[in-house]
Amino acid sequence: MNIELTRFKVKEGKSDRVDEWLKFLNDNMKDVLVTLEGENMYVETIFREVLNGDEFLYWYSVQGAGGQEVDQSEHWIDKIHLEYWHECIDESFNPIDLKTEVVMIPQHVRKSMK
Repeated sequence: MNIELTRFKVKEGKSDRVDEWLKFLNDNMKDVLVTLEGENMYVETIFREVLNGDEFLYWYSVQGAGGQEVDQSEHWIDKIHLEYWHECIDESFNPIDLKTEVVMIPQHVRKSMK
């Protein structure tokens, strides 16, 4: 099982597009959840923060082994999701992976995670 929390910087001037992106994901959640199956993703959550005038998105995920990478997906949701990603995420900023210190998942939940 892979558990991550990663911070990505939003390109300056792209807050409105991020609003649209997150609304798109929320409005199409039924199809978003279908794509998570192929990724063997149990939990994926996006957080948003403005810090010292810079905007960041944080991805929190709990993923099983052997899942498909999002950029390998042919699903229409993932294609649009990646278009937003390339438009909004500042790839000149090194993403920051926060260090996992404690994992609290009850055993009965872990059993359902392969």
